[in-house]
Amino acid sequence: MTELVDDYGRLLGEDIPLLDLRAPVEFSQGAFPLASSLPLMTDDERARVGTCYKQQGQQAAIELGHRLVAGELREQRLQGWMDWLTRHPDGVIYCFRGGLRSETVQHWLAQAGRPVSRVKGGYKALRRHLLGVIEQGFEGPGFVLAGLTGSGKTDWLSRTPLALDLEACAHHRGSSFGHWGEPQPTPINFENRLAIARLKQRRAGIDGWLVEDESAMIGRCALPLDLYRKMQQAPLLVLEVPFEQRVRQIQYDYVDLMLTHFHQDMVRLGDYLQDSLKRLYKRLGDREWRRLSHIMDDALAQQAKGFGSDGHREWIAELLTRYYDPIYHRHLAEKESRIVRRGEADELAEWLASQPEARTLPSA
Repeated sequence: MTELVDDYGRLLGEDIPLLDLRAPVEFSQGAFPLASSLPLMTDDERARVGTCYKQQGQQAAIELGHRLVAGELREQRLQGWMDWLTRHPDGVIYCFRGGLRSETVQHWLAQAGRPVSRVKGGYKALRRHLLGVIEQGFEGPGFVLAGLTGSGKTDWLSRTPLALDLEACAHHRGSSFGHWGEPQPTPINFENRLAIARLKQRRAGIDGWLVEDESAMIGRCALPLDLYRKMQQAPLLVLEVPFEQRVRQIQYDYVDLMLTHFHQDMVRLGDYLQDSLKRLYKRLGDREWRRLSHIMDDALAQQAKGFGSDGHREWIAELLTRYYDPIYHRHLAEKESRIVRRGEADELAEWLASQPEARTLPSA
């Protein structure tokens, strides 16, 4: 027996396998993190059906769709959906509005002896549910974690269930060196990731929230306006870390880890570091940029010869002292009235755990 599913919170909050039947162009514009794309129609086929619908009406468009996806082609796509269901027996299918495309595939699968549920309202209903999470899911008490560059704020977030990792959702560390050499998610996909993370917290009974102090943009991803406004009013925690520890943290994050990310390719690491430094050219000025670029090249050359990555600490320390720290001190001074606690990692974690906002509520 086939059915319609409209428990959107469970579908998204429990990572139920989802099969997206929309055309590739629709999937690329916005999708859910764990959804698989096996479209009923290609982009060209969908465009032809859409044109037919506008010119001749729904029935003619349906008939054209059945002609386009017929015979051997239909069997190939049907086999793809059945193979997916074999791997994901509890999976659910959807199209854009939960209409003809998913209903057609659901019918074909039932005929083949593989009944499957489909999402009522389709992608549009799931997306609307997540937008509601963003609009209403941050009404509970919140905190913002601040700290100088290299303080290890992202690592610290993992110590509390209140935390939402905005940078992980944006696939960007939020600085000139924050790009990971890979594309960021589309704006819709960024919102979807963030909303699902918050949805899971709420389903676990976590009313409060905590995020890292970010600007309105994380790379090319814009924070939802309502969340950003709440962040500008939330109490501030300041993580305090010794300077040398911060230098080592940046060395690890942006040199050692990135080299692993680039599969030990020193050329790619050098391109990434120099490109990141170049993004600061206007603010550093030509002379300072050239000086730091030369120091970076020397460190890369020594690293390539097998002398490790410690040579990078010189340009890291210079960049912190001359650029990042002065900017952050100015920004933090503007938020002084909101600071409720300063301290090292353990001190902040203990203080936050003692707050009523950090308690978990009974799940609904």
